[in-house]
Parts: sequence; structure tokens; C-alpha cells
Amino acid sequence: QVQLVESGGGLVQAGGSLRLSCAASGRTFSSYTMAWFRQAPGKEREFVAAISWNGGSTLYADSVKGRFTISRDNAKNTVYLQMNSLKLEDTAVYYCAARSTRYGEGLYSPTWKYDYWGQGTQVTVSS
Repeated sequence: QVQLVESGGGLVQAGGSLRLSCAASGRTFSSYTMAWFRQAPGKEREFVAAISWNGGSTLYADSVKGRFTISRDNAKNTVYLQMNSLKLEDTAVYYCAARSTRYGEGLYSPTWKYDYWGQGTQVTVSS
């Protein structure tokens, strides 16, 4: 099992930047595909970005492509989400998720593909 704890959320003006972090417990962090999701009030949880176990592959939602960057540091058991050029519509609770990587598979966006979830961190973008 793995436990995930997000941090780095907060209030930022439109056009600004934030970096989210997700710290994972356990000694097998490098065996997990990691992802970020978000959920705005009254909306379903949606995929933001995913990264492969070694950081070699990434996947982004069209809505954040070119503005957000997902990365990971396996030595620190941490995955990051650098968010630039933030928009009002980026306001949401951001969740970190982990999937036990199966050999040869790619990256996934559906929520049900992920096995473990953090508690979330609030990101609010103001005008």
C-alpha cells in the first residue's frame, strides 16, 4: 500500500503559478504510475496529468497542456505539479493518485484506474 499527502495549494491570482507536491509513503514509490486529478464544486473529478514510473512518459488533459508540468523524484518519493498561467477555471481541489504499474502498460486518465488517493489540496485562482 501507499499513502499520499498533497501540499502546496493556496490562493493565487490569474496568470500566476503554483507548485503542488505529493509525498508518498513506502519503499516502492518507483513502481507506481502517478497522476493528478482535480474536482471543482458541483463537478466530477477530472484527470489533469499522469507520469510513468520512471518519469519517461507523461500525459496531460487538453485543458492544461502547455501550462502544467508533472514530474517526479523517486529518491524523494514525491510527485510534483507545476502550474503556470493559472486561470479561474483551474480552481478546484487537486488530488494525487497512484496506480500499481503493470508491465508494458501506458498511462491512464480514468479515475477508476488508480488504486490510491490523497486527501486533496485546494487551489483557488482569483481575478
